[in-house]
Amino acid sequence: MGNNNKAQLSTKYLLFVFFGSFALAVLFALLSETMARIVQSIAIALAGLLFLILIGILSDIIGTAATAAQEAPFHAKAAKRVRGAKEGVFLLRNADKVANICNDVIGDIIGTVSGALGISIVVRIINNHPNIDTLVANITMTAIIASLTVSGKALGKTLALKRANDVIFLVGKFLAQWENLTGRSLVGKAKPKN
Repeated sequence: MGNNNKAQLSTKYLLFVFFGSFALAVLFALLSETMARIVQSIAIALAGLLFLILIGILSDIIGTAATAAQEAPFHAKAAKRVRGAKEGVFLLRNADKVANICNDVIGDIIGTVSGALGISIVVRIINNHPNIDTLVANITMTAIIASLTVSGKALGKTLALKRANDVIFLVGKFLAQWENLTGRSLVGKAKPKN
């Protein structure tokens, strides 16, 4: 019976990841496409692209830190009722799922959407400056996106491994603040909002 429950949990989780990925991809693509169409300034569109890449890097840092952090310090903080410690324990006990969602789901979606936004920006640049070679512009944009993403994630992984507990504690504090503001917990039962 225990194996059957694990299979059901696994199926539920896979369905969650599938539909969650779909919803996030639609959301991020909609936001980036809307920004690419509405924003007339190429500089602002590039800033939006950099922001997307930063989200991917931060997400990767969280996922990596979740697999590297130690649970014991969070139990000590939770015993002292330190805000964010309970949430940190939750993240660490679900490190495989946190890493999957942060590194794979969000990371891959951001990579895809930032590439699409990069193409939209190149189209805008080509429309404004028809003398620019399309092939060169596309290759340059792809190389810029890839190099920023890869080098940012490399730096982020180093930070995540060296300061894993600090990263998870910071995320735990954010989740605790979310619960405090909304009355909704992302890690279990929420306390009633005062």
